[in-house]
Amino acid sequence: MAELLGNRYLLVQPLGEGGMANVFLAVDSLLNREVAVKILRGDLSGDAIALLRFQREANAASALSHPNIVEIYDVGEDNGRHFIVMEYVRGRTLKQLIQQRGAMDKNEAVSVMRQLISAVQVAHKNNIIHRDIKPQNVLIKDDGTAKITDFGIATAQDAVQLTQTDTVMGSVHYLAPELARGESASFQSDIYSMGIVFYELLTGTVPHTGDAPVQIALKHMREDIPSVRENNATIPQSLDNIIIKSTAKNKANRYKTAGEMLDDLNQSLDEKHVNDAKLVFPEDKQNGDTILIPEVSGMREKKRPNFAYAVIGIGLTILSGIVITMIIVLGGMFEPVSKAVKIPDVVGMTLEEARSELNALVISVSSVKYQLTDDIPEGEVIQISPKAGVEVEKGSSVVLTISEGIYVVVGDYANRNIEEVREELKTLKITIRVENTPNSTLEAGTIISQELLVPGQKLDPQRQYEIKFYVASDVEFIIPQVVGMGVETAKAMLESDGATVVATQKSTEGMSEEEIAALVRNVVVEVTPSAGSYYIQGENNVITLYYY
Repeated sequence: MAELLGNRYLLVQPLGEGGMANVFLAVDSLLNREVAVKILRGDLSGDAIALLRFQREANAASALSHPNIVEIYDVGEDNGRHFIVMEYVRGRTLKQLIQQRGAMDKNEAVSVMRQLISAVQVAHKNNIIHRDIKPQNVLIKDDGTAKITDFGIATAQDAVQLTQTDTVMGSVHYLAPELARGESASFQSDIYSMGIVFYELLTGTVPHTGDAPVQIALKHMREDIPSVRENNATIPQSLDNIIIKSTAKNKANRYKTAGEMLDDLNQSLDEKHVNDAKLVFPEDKQNGDTILIPEVSGMREKKRPNFAYAVIGIGLTILSGIVITMIIVLGGMFEPVSKAVKIPDVVGMTLEEARSELNALVISVSSVKYQLTDDIPEGEVIQISPKAGVEVEKGSSVVLTISEGIYVVVGDYANRNIEEVREELKTLKITIRVENTPNSTLEAGTIISQELLVPGQKLDPQRQYEIKFYVASDVEFIIPQVVGMGVETAKAMLESDGATVVATQKSTEGMSEEEIAALVRNVVVEVTPSAGSYYIQGENNVITLYYY
């Protein structure tokens, strides 16, 4: 597309479209780095409210500094097109990751949430409400770092009705009940959305679905969020409690701050918390207090007579003595059966081979990650966590990292012929741009330098890129009038234009002494080709200057 925005940002390719803006991969020509540029949709550029909020929120977001928030570099306008320039994150959205892998292991889910809540906490301290927290607005780098984007931009769509499809459908799954009722957004509506994201990380799906946005919004208003333990009982109750508290229908029952939610999350996997009692908010409790009610199965038994209790007590005492005696007598007869196994080395295997090897030892694969490598073919296991050789109990799980393929390494193409390089790159998704540059020292077609992709840079072979070459071309110009100029001056001038120049002294043979005496020495008297001719540098093309 090669469009220059604000005389600085070269738009390379579209990255995505949203309800309010479109995002492009671009190159900052001043700092020579990749950036993401978000451009306000054309149909909103005339909306004064949308424009005001776009600018206000962009300025607010640019004030945020946190490792888990996409950095804002610049805000500007070019011919009526309003744009925000931000950090370009290589990776994929959290939504894409969930769609590809499904539910996350609890440790990985907690790690992602810890990053998100920490980022939102900083935003809230700066009085910025995100208003549209969802996995689509979280970018995951190749190293696992999470980055929240779109801070505050969604406020320009406050007036959009829930009956509108497309953009609203993408957000209503994470919509707090009070927002569905038309109330103003608050820090706690962000906390509700984070609770829904946490639910999706642990289950691989959103808690409420429906054929229309209104149906989903009504479920958020009327129905409880299902327990994450319904489909996976290994998830600690402490994690379920965080979701219960962050998604409480009554805002008074929710976490007051993101910091409170982060504190609970940081302690959630501690041994003393994993078996916490389930958090319950009674419907008739109006003051917002919370109580812990242990889950009890069965009905309370009828009261027994004291005599019955006495008989039972004596019986239990006798039975306990018998059991203890048996343990003492038989305790040494059996050696304990070991349930520990060593994690096998599955590096180099395919995913199927690795699963088979692990399943034979009663070890499951909780999640699979994919990443590009320098030299390992696509589909091979490149890492297992915990590492091979570590002893674990049967029934434990591991995380596998699979090669997504081999990086393509950008070469140094300087001093090579442009057509040879075109042939070399034609199998890759690289768009080549060429700018011809007159050069008198290099053969035409020789690459002088390259931009956008630097030598040694690693590329994903499945992604689209662009590279720019500055290529030497023959010198071309109109020969100026140099007759009457000093021969050395004329020669230097023409050579500076890239021409090959020969100075030849004319013979005075056949001239009289008077004519010779009248000659002006070392001044151009003739030029070939003549002044006004079109000169194209070539192997045998020269400009000849004649002088006496």
